[in-house]
Amino acid sequence: MNTAEFVNGTVKSHEWGPRGTAGATFAGRLTFEDVSLSFGPIQAVRSVSFDLKPGEIVCLLGPSGCGKTTLLRIAAGIERPETGRVLIDDLEMAGPKSFVPPEKRNIGLMFQDFALFPHMSIIDNVAFGLRGLRRADALNEARHALKRVGLEDYERDYPHRLSGGEQQRVALARAIVPRPQVMLMDEPFSGLDQRLRDNVRAETLALLKETRATAMLVTHDPVEALGLADRILLMRRGRLIQAGTPMETYRCPADAEAARFFCDMNELTGRIRNGQAETPLGTFPAQGRAEGEAVLVMVRPQAFSAAPAGLGPEGFVLAERFIGDATLLTVIFKGLEEPVAVRMPAGTAPGQGTSLAFSIDPAQVLVFTADGSTPI
Repeated sequence: MNTAEFVNGTVKSHEWGPRGTAGATFAGRLTFEDVSLSFGPIQAVRSVSFDLKPGEIVCLLGPSGCGKTTLLRIAAGIERPETGRVLIDDLEMAGPKSFVPPEKRNIGLMFQDFALFPHMSIIDNVAFGLRGLRRADALNEARHALKRVGLEDYERDYPHRLSGGEQQRVALARAIVPRPQVMLMDEPFSGLDQRLRDNVRAETLALLKETRATAMLVTHDPVEALGLADRILLMRRGRLIQAGTPMETYRCPADAEAARFFCDMNELTGRIRNGQAETPLGTFPAQGRAEGEAVLVMVRPQAFSAAPAGLGPEGFVLAERFIGDATLLTVIFKGLEEPVAVRMPAGTAPGQGTSLAFSIDPAQVLVFTADGSTPI
């Protein structure tokens, strides 16, 4: 895929190497068993357990300070857990009686700031993890990795001569060249602009699939996690809140706070009547709750579409904002004190000052207990 970057007043264009040419590895199974770690009074990780299957790409997702990077550092061997165990292929890397240092874990590391050595050439940066090989063999492996990321012509340059996107690709080449069993990546795309980030994410995903390494990627971006992961591990305040496929975690969040993390939500108070949550926007299924019980009803902005008059709740458009392929509306509905956020395709959205009926997709509506702790 062709990419272009604006560097030093000129546009540089180059391509990634052919897909399918990266060396494959023997993927490892990464297991955390009841792992905890504190820093003084702060409990960064609390009783976390999970298992990454060989070749699986998993995103650790959550807000800043939730423990994601600490978990990655524990997996890498940079931090040692206070309790619990870390295993790769059922071999204990860290536990009450053992600790394997990072350089002996057969892992690949890629950090947010790329961590390239400024005094070393690009090819020497990539070959750094191959010190067990003869110099000539290490350089050949490094050149092969650089060719896969499209930077073989830059091998004698130094990191400061490269753009941020190019440095990211060098860091990726350095991480994959030893053919690690497990790849650990900490916010690897956060320093790139949006247009470049989308391309680099797609190419990185293709490369990870080629190498077949087990990958754990830390991110605070739910869109990134949904697009990259085979499975998402949602973290909050040091705990693992939910684990599942992107579709599972988006459609069936563990609680209201998890739902808010994936999408801005309209939040309404409803009452149970005959197994339905009644709200000013309509009724929605809520089986198993007591008659008259108060519930929290959350409606995604994209749930709304125009309906024939009389076949849905009527709203008045207070404001509209065009954002390219969609229009964001602020709509007031009868019976609600606060306006509702609505997102519609740009060509179908009504204008400001319009009154019309709306239909609501029940698949985009979530119902929780009143405190938001339990989905219904």
